[in-house]
Amino acid sequence: MHEITMSKYQGLGNDYLILDPGKNALPLQARTIEMLCRRNFGVGADGILYGPLWDQGRIRIRIFNSDGSEAEKSGNGVCIFAKYLLDEGYITERKIVLGMLSGETEVEFLQEDGGMMRVDMGRPVYAGPQLPLAGLEGEIVNAHLRFCDNDYNSTCLSVGNPNCVIMLEEVTPQKAKELGPYVEQASYFPNRMNMQLCKVIDRNHIAIEIYERGAGYTLASGTGACAAAAAAKRMGLVDENVTVKMPGGDLMVEIDESDHIYMTGYVEKVGNFTVAENFFA
Repeated sequence: MHEITMSKYQGLGNDYLILDPGKNALPLQARTIEMLCRRNFGVGADGILYGPLWDQGRIRIRIFNSDGSEAEKSGNGVCIFAKYLLDEGYITERKIVLGMLSGETEVEFLQEDGGMMRVDMGRPVYAGPQLPLAGLEGEIVNAHLRFCDNDYNSTCLSVGNPNCVIMLEEVTPQKAKELGPYVEQASYFPNRMNMQLCKVIDRNHIAIEIYERGAGYTLASGTGACAAAAAAKRMGLVDENVTVKMPGGDLMVEIDESDHIYMTGYVEKVGNFTVAENFFA
C-alpha cells in the first residue's frame, strides 16, 4: 500500500480527519475508517471527511462517523472542509457551496484565513422520511418519549440529519453518555438518532451535551447545536439569536422569521499526518 497522508482539523473539539482522494489511493471501507478514527490506536477523530469530489464543477464531500457509517450532514464538518479547501488552494471565493448526502450547503468565510465562517443550515423538518420515525405519528415536539424506563420531554427534527432534543433542568456529560446509547438505538428511530440534552439558560443562551450516532459522546456538534436551538425556539423558549454552549465551546445560531437557520462557527488546523505503510496490515 502506498503512503497515506491526511490532514486533521477541529472545531470546538469536534475533530475530523480529511482524506483527499486526489492525494491518496486508499479504499474507503468501514474498517479502514474505524481504524483511523480510534483514539488510542489510530490517528483519532470523531469522523472522516472524504473529498473533494467533483460533480459537474460542483464540490462534494462524503462524511463518515468514526464507526464507518455515513452521515448525511455535519455542521462542523462543513466548516472544517471549507477551510481545508481554502488552505489547499482549491478555492479562493468568499462564498462556496458544498454538496453532501443531505443536499447543498452554502458557506461564507468571515475571516481572510477561513477560521471563522457562517453556514446556511437550511430549515428544520419535524416530520417525514428525513427523520424517520417508527410507531410515532405527526410532529414530535415537546412530547413524552420513553428511553431506559423513563419518560423524557423530547423534540425530534432533522437539520439535514436526524436529532432528538431532550429538555432537562441540568445537563452533564455523564447523563449524555448514560442515556445516549438508548436514544441512538431506540425502536422509534430505525436509522438511529443523534441526541442533545438541552438546558435553557435564558432567552439567548442554551447549554447542550451531545451523543452522536456512530461516534458517541462528542464535545461539540454544529448540527446538534442548530437542532437544539431550533427545538427550543419552536417551543417558545428562546429568541432568534441563540448562543449554544457546549463542552468544546460556543456556537452562535440565528433562526429567522421563516425558520431558516444560520450557524457561525470556528475551526482550526491541527496538522498533517502520514500513516505508516503497515498500519492497515
